[in-house]
Amino acid sequence: MNKPYSFNIDQMNGIVEDTYAKIINECENLKQNTNCPNEQVVALLSVIASNYAITKENSEN
Repeated sequence: MNKPYSFNIDQMNGIVEDTYAKIINECENLKQNTNCPNEQVVALLSVIASNYAITKENSEN
């Protein structure tokens, strides 16, 4: 089983906060440039998240 992970305070106030802001900004740019609804952004983020999700197949390798 994987050990739980938490970002430290410096990471939360640095790279994590920066990454969050960049993702939000790019999602807003996508909406503005394509006029897509929020649901489309959520679908895109879901596809991206699935690249990082642990699946049974991945955990067996």
